[in-house]
Amino acid sequence: MLTLLRITLLAAIVTCSFACPAQPHDTVLNEPAEWPRPIIAGAERIDKYLPLLKDKRVGIFANHTSMVGRSHVVDTLVKLGVNIKVIFAPEHGFRGTADAGEKIPNATDPATGIPVISLYGSKRKPSAEDLKDVDIMLFDIQDVGVRFYTYISSLEEYMDAAFSNGNKPVMVLDRPNPNGFYVDGPVLDTAFRSFVGMQPVAVVYGMTIGEYAKMLVGERWLPSLKHQYKTVVPKLIVIPCANYTHKSRYELPVRPSPNLPEIQSIYWYPSTCYFEGTALSEGRGTDKPFQVFGHPSLPNNLYSFTPTSREGAKSPKLLGQVCYGWNLSGTKEEVLDKSGKRIQLSYLLNAYKLFPDKSKFFITSKANPGPADYFFNKLAGNATLMQQIIEGKTELDIRKSWEPGLNAFKIIRKRYLLYEDF
Repeated sequence: MLTLLRITLLAAIVTCSFACPAQPHDTVLNEPAEWPRPIIAGAERIDKYLPLLKDKRVGIFANHTSMVGRSHVVDTLVKLGVNIKVIFAPEHGFRGTADAGEKIPNATDPATGIPVISLYGSKRKPSAEDLKDVDIMLFDIQDVGVRFYTYISSLEEYMDAAFSNGNKPVMVLDRPNPNGFYVDGPVLDTAFRSFVGMQPVAVVYGMTIGEYAKMLVGERWLPSLKHQYKTVVPKLIVIPCANYTHKSRYELPVRPSPNLPEIQSIYWYPSTCYFEGTALSEGRGTDKPFQVFGHPSLPNNLYSFTPTSREGAKSPKLLGQVCYGWNLSGTKEEVLDKSGKRIQLSYLLNAYKLFPDKSKFFITSKANPGPADYFFNKLAGNATLMQQIIEGKTELDIRKSWEPGLNAFKIIRKRYLLYEDF
């Protein structure tokens, strides 16, 4: 009876927030203090959001990480009678096996018969036609807390489509951030905005996907809000995790993408993904992506590996070539200790020093490239880091140059936190 009363009161509060413009522009459903100690993702807290989906036509942005225990959230909600009209899929697809950057076609989910519309193919956001039969839009995808991991860009496009097509409510089922225990890296210069970095945030931004959604709304970063903020009151609902804080060390139960197969790769990803913008292999095509990296022209007394074709890396960089470089793999504890609470630049700096033809270290497809034509600069969010590396700046000097932007971003970040900070 008590649970039923809580659900009834909760539904009334959220309904009021939808109907009354004077209320705050987003709603967070907070958990009671007596919840058990294990971290519980928002999607698993069905009693918190199922009443809000009753008699609604639902669209959901989901992938293979959208799990409720051992069941996919789509399967779970369908069994509970929720009317899911359409599924939207991000990079790597609805089932999560596509290569990074691989265009994903539309399809039909064989398990449920629900149409799946790709938002990583011919378009990056839902159209008015896609949303014509949708009353509320759910988002449930596991993020890793790194700016160039594209799920936050997909979130932004998804929310913008919701608010610009009838101001449809967006519900984010929050999930813990495995890199949520620190903030580091250069803050993006919006002159270098791309799908691997859309907003002026740090590389490691220390926020869950729900907190990030609140920031997108609160800072008016969405195009639909910039010029219509007084007339469009966005309807954002965040279903928070229970028992999570930014001091938590959360190990993902499902790999978030094919080339982040374990927590060690996730911890190193903020530091070693920069190699994607260089001639070096970043370890795709091995069993330790983002933990090993190297190139055939580096000294052959270094660690050696050979990228091969495999699921999620069908045509990896330097396929079939023996590469020499570094192996940062180890136990979870060892990797966490080495990667620490900061981006590690020493490997990038050392790789550049050892690379014989420095003019070919940073890769581009343009014959006469400008700063924005280098993928490395899109990852960094500026052209400064590349120049600092070329000039031989020390890691300490580079990190000092990040401090003003980081300090300003940390002030913004604090406004939108839902959980105890580190």
